[in-house]
Parts: sequence; C-alpha cells; structure tokens
Amino acid sequence: MKVSAAILSAAVIPTAVAHTIFVQLNNNPVSYAIRDPSYDGPIQDVTSDDLACNGGPNPTTPSSAIITVAAGSTADLTWRHTLTSDATDVIDSSHKGPVMAYMKKVTNAVTDVGYGSGWFKIAQDSFTPSDSTWGTDRLIASGGIQTVTIPKCLAPGQYLLRGELIALHGASTQGGAQFYMECAQITVTAASGASTESPSTVSLPGAYSATDPGILIDIYYPTVTNYTAPGPNVFTC
Repeated sequence: MKVSAAILSAAVIPTAVAHTIFVQLNNNPVSYAIRDPSYDGPIQDVTSDDLACNGGPNPTTPSSAIITVAAGSTADLTWRHTLTSDATDVIDSSHKGPVMAYMKKVTNAVTDVGYGSGWFKIAQDSFTPSDSTWGTDRLIASGGIQTVTIPKCLAPGQYLLRGELIALHGASTQGGAQFYMECAQITVTAASGASTESPSTVSLPGAYSATDPGILIDIYYPTVTNYTAPGPNVFTC
C-alpha cells in the first residue's frame, strides 16, 4: 500500500532540530568572512534573490573580512544547526538531499550582492544508489565538514564561495524543497605554474526551476534509485 510522503515526513521529522547554517570556513572563527544569519531557516522560493546568499526571512549580518585560499587547495566548510551548535548537531537526519558548493568571481567580495550571473559549481555530493545514502548523510557522518577543492585553474582574485544543502523531505509538492546556503568571502591566490580557465556560469536565481526533477521529488515513494542534482555540471580544470 502506498504511504503518502506527507504522512511519512510528519512522522519522522522533529522540527526543533531541523535546519542548518554554514558557519565556518577553514577553522576560522564562527561567522568570520561569512554572511551568516542569526536564524537557521531555509529559502523555498527558487526565484528569490535570497537563493544566492540567503537573507530575506533569514537576515544576514555583513562581514568585512576576507579569507585567503589557494587555487588547487581544499577548503573545509563547517555546517551546524545553529551558530552555537557542535559537531553532533549538524542537521536533522530526516533532511535528505544533495550538498553542493558554488563560486562566483567578483570585484569586491565584501560588497557584491551575490545574486545574479557569474556562478559556477565546484562540488556536489548528491545520492549513492548502492546504499541509498545522500550527501546530507555523509555531511552528518563527517561532523558537518564539507570539504571541497578550489579549482586549480581559477584566475586569482576575489570570489564568493557558496555552500548549499537542499533538504528534500517535503519536496513532493512544489515549493516544498528547502534550500540552505551562505556565502563566504574569499581571495583566491594562483596555483604555481597553472594555466587559468574561465568556467561557464549560471545565474542565481535562474539556475533552478521549482519543477526540476532534483527539486520536485518524492523521496519516500517510490524508492529513489536515481537522482540528478539541480544546477550545472561541476566545473573541472
């Protein structure tokens, strides 16, 4: 007998520990060089400018700091339920979905509004059919650490680094997917001897549609056997 997604989700989702925030980059202090909100709620309108770097219902606090990251190096994005949570409280395990990262080259990482064109995807951990696990499962298992590689061929300069998590527990109805994202402000230094390439870019908002199969999906029934995350392909050098 088919059991509705709404009944299943209501049964398994404790709302008190549902949400999440990208709170640290490379073990710097919490919210250092990140436009963090005080509230950990999602964005659910894929046409909103808030899809880029959060805001709107989750007002963010500006930061004047910028973190230097070398092209070709790894960066650790730390996710927590709240700004004061520890590694045991990342996001509720019922919130299944992909974990991704985007970048955008900007003139000034502190003042750039974030939304608009110029975004490219650098990392994606979505769904593993062999054991039916999601990127969020692996994020929780890692204590909330999302490790991404800054492409070696990027031109030096200032960028926004956008961590993103999509929770699909309510995604069987249009507008039910929950998007969690924040933007860190970084300066990328050139990799020694590497040539530079210009990635193809997309707009945020604009890269996602509310009816994309990776956004409008029932993850409870029928059993998910294949999943395509929304947005562009991951840029590689």
